[in-house]
Amino acid sequence: MRTIGLLGGMSWESSAEYYRIINETARDRLGGTHSAKSVMVSVDFHEVEELQAAGDWDGATTLMVEAARRVEAGGADLLVICTNTMHRMADEVGAAIGIPLIHIADATADAVRSAGIGRVGLLGTRYTMEQDFYRGRLESRHGLDVIVPDEPDRSTVHDVIYDELVQGIITVSSRDAYGRVIDRLTAAGANGVILGCTEIELLVTDDLRPVPVFPTTRIHALAAVDAALA
Repeated sequence: MRTIGLLGGMSWESSAEYYRIINETARDRLGGTHSAKSVMVSVDFHEVEELQAAGDWDGATTLMVEAARRVEAGGADLLVICTNTMHRMADEVGAAIGIPLIHIADATADAVRSAGIGRVGLLGTRYTMEQDFYRGRLESRHGLDVIVPDEPDRSTVHDVIYDELVQGIITVSSRDAYGRVIDRLTAAGANGVILGCTEIELLVTDDLRPVPVFPTTRIHALAAVDAALA
């Protein structure tokens, strides 16, 4: 088993889910008392959020590269960035380290294509929904047709992430609001919906949804175990 490197803390609420899913999956696949070999560097999300809000993506890239190098120095054999939004600088991070980076959008696209879906909705932070680094990768590298919510739905999705989910706040009203957004994406032609923020699956499950949802934390964590056991 190779050692999985986790670059987490964005937010720690979802990073904890990565750790749980990875270890549960390793135990299920290997049996007995097995768990996954891993090393994590967890950043202060407040610092990351301030850089995002200021549009200082160069500063955010420097932070991510330094953290990724610490993960590698800790003995990791592969790297998982435990967030969708901060894959904005995945290419720069990957180029700065000597271990493979498991890209969350690639793992998610594989799951979507395996489900036979070509047109998919995307939920996430405003950065993920509106910028090209994630949606463009799904479209250009994987041939998916990606649609995002209209306003004010994008603001609703983004605000719930930052005002509630990253702070561990889960409410029925926000779950219902996300359900309505998914319903509108479905009406617009989406045959599935990517939960493209690692906190969203703390709020949204696939039960009673009109189309399949793709939980990126779980998908990414399983891809990490696949790579570690390959």
